[in-house]
Amino acid sequence: MTVRILALVGSLRAGSHNRQLAEAAVRVAPEGSEVELFEGLAEIPFYNEDIDVEGAVPAAAQKLREAAQAADAFLLFAPEYNGTIPAVLKNAIDWLSRPYGSGAFGGKPVAVLGTAYGQFGGVWAQDETRKAVGIAGGKVLEDVKLSIPGSVVRFAETHPSDDAEVAADLTEVVARLHGHVGETAAA
Repeated sequence: MTVRILALVGSLRAGSHNRQLAEAAVRVAPEGSEVELFEGLAEIPFYNEDIDVEGAVPAAAQKLREAAQAADAFLLFAPEYNGTIPAVLKNAIDWLSRPYGSGAFGGKPVAVLGTAYGQFGGVWAQDETRKAVGIAGGKVLEDVKLSIPGSVVRFAETHPSDDAEVAADLTEVVARLHGHVGETAAA
């Protein structure tokens, strides 16, 4: 069985190092795991209960929900914006938390990682992301973390997938996430 992992990136910038990190995760996913990089977070309107109406959910939000429902697990890439979670990633979590009690995260394993310019690699944003996705119903893997500091320098001329240490760390994260899917299914 192939474990389907949906990757959501909290940066919309084309050259984002977090997007590159997600692209690297797609490339290094171990056998039996498939990482899908979700495209389209920019098109999803801000969550508003008035537009979250059965049969009339905005198409972009419905596309996200369908991709999330089909996933076995999630990889969330959280850059740090002003010390916290980027709005686009929080908005995706909000859409996936609904309908209340039966959101798409539904107890599925979630790993949060990322890279940032600062010396801590975006840990504040990643911690806030873990908090939000846990409240939204995801099974946050507190022991599966990867925060890469100094992204502007480290990835100035090297794509994360070409950085041996990062590629090895990403492979380990995806493998551990895959393992948690098996544990969740067996429970």
